[in-house]
Amino acid sequence: MEFLSEIERRRTFGIISHPDAGKTTLTEKLLLYGGAIQEAGAVKSNKVKKGAASDFMAIERQRGISVATSVLAFIYKDKKINILDTPGHKDFAEDTFRTLTAVDSVIVVIDVAKGVEEQTQKLVEVCRLRSIPILVFINKLDREGKDAFELMDEVEIKLGLTVTPLTFPIGMGYDFRGIYNIWEENLELFNPDDKQRVSEKIKFRSINDENLKLNIGVKQTKQLKEDLELISGVYPKFNVQNYLSGDLQPVFFGSALNNFGVQELLDCFIEIAPKPRPKGSDMRIIYPTEDKFTGFVFKIHANMDPKHRDRLAFIKIVSGKFERNIPYLNVRQNKKFKFSSPNAFFAEKKQIIDVSFPGDIVGLHDTGNFKIGDTLTTGEKINFKGIPNFSPEHFRYINNTDPMKAKQLNKGINQLMDEGVAQLFILNINNRKVVGTVGALQFEVIQYRLLHEYGAKCNFENLNVYKACWVSREESENNEFEEFKRVKQKFLAKDKQNQLVFLADSDFTLRMTINKYPSLKFYFTSEFK
Repeated sequence: MEFLSEIERRRTFGIISHPDAGKTTLTEKLLLYGGAIQEAGAVKSNKVKKGAASDFMAIERQRGISVATSVLAFIYKDKKINILDTPGHKDFAEDTFRTLTAVDSVIVVIDVAKGVEEQTQKLVEVCRLRSIPILVFINKLDREGKDAFELMDEVEIKLGLTVTPLTFPIGMGYDFRGIYNIWEENLELFNPDDKQRVSEKIKFRSINDENLKLNIGVKQTKQLKEDLELISGVYPKFNVQNYLSGDLQPVFFGSALNNFGVQELLDCFIEIAPKPRPKGSDMRIIYPTEDKFTGFVFKIHANMDPKHRDRLAFIKIVSGKFERNIPYLNVRQNKKFKFSSPNAFFAEKKQIIDVSFPGDIVGLHDTGNFKIGDTLTTGEKINFKGIPNFSPEHFRYINNTDPMKAKQLNKGINQLMDEGVAQLFILNINNRKVVGTVGALQFEVIQYRLLHEYGAKCNFENLNVYKACWVSREESENNEFEEFKRVKQKFLAKDKQNQLVFLADSDFTLRMTINKYPSLKFYFTSEFK
């Protein structure tokens, strides 16, 4: 019974958005309300403000953006909350896509002034394809922005969602007065005095409270009543099952920077959000309530603590209990490993734990045995699918600029590639190393981390490559494969798993090659076996 009740307590979710919508700020305020921190940080940190807990890498603090997923956990109203704060910038989207394989639901953050933006559309599409329950938080209500109904229409049209508001704003920007909580049928007035700490708010139990007019005025009281009538007539009534199946998306309004609307979001979220969900493997569906442990690696991070040069594999527990000092099978290697110090996370802060349950994220110290997508079990040979490497869009040679640090450079490149920061290709013709990334900003991150974490200096040299494709062939078609390797030898490389990769220099070359060698298969993700 204890095992089942622990599963019921878990809520594991990701926060996604376009850059600067306030995703990391919202994460900070959720931690604040959960009592995990006493004072919220700021993403764009300076000498006065405290830095955001989820932006723990030095480059994140300097640039004011998230460049890697961070894991944070806390207890709120007896629920174990696991937050995965993801990068919003499109150049780090691959990390976000992989993280979405480890969450049971997501909160999408939208800027009230900018509305639905490009990166939000891409991330929501991934969530919809995987039927992940989505909750929408429209942020920055204290600023001038679009009308609330206009924003909800935009969410429905651009994201293809069916929304229903569970909170609704009273005014906006300079006229912002508070939020009506449709879920709990009460009202709270806005007080922007304390942005860093939880403070008492003025609450009303009913919209018909006479004192309400004295606080927000007759005009806004009348407008609120009209808005609520329109909501009840136009939007579907909230249904938990429709939300869990991905057919209905609740909408919340607030200002994360000002601590407003966040507690309403959190209180409702812990009631309606899904507990740990089943996950498909190559053999069968794995259910959280199964006795035997299963889990998978969705992220690897080197040097979370630069003083100790540690490397951690992030494991999402799918079923059973994960216990300290018990040997578990790495299915890919067919080899068992025992873990003496598994970690739970609070950003870069870690604590050793004895047991973890489905839904939890565990950090395992790794000396190079794991790669992203690995499955761990008590012995069953299954593989969780859907965590591939994507075809990069930017390619550059990497050159060592300090020959005395060649060893450090090789170690750094290998570890950063294992993290999924980028992909490494070794050209067949001359063994030169090529780094491929989803976004150009990744090259700056790699260069910075190699210097500051490994003491290695490098520069990048442009390479004219349009697309990387993984290549496989039918066993019987050896002649065509040999001709392909001979004709395209200067465009061929191997990835870190020694798989053959074709580096096409243009879309035309790629299409012509695919047509010329019909027995070969070209893939845009590495997961094709």
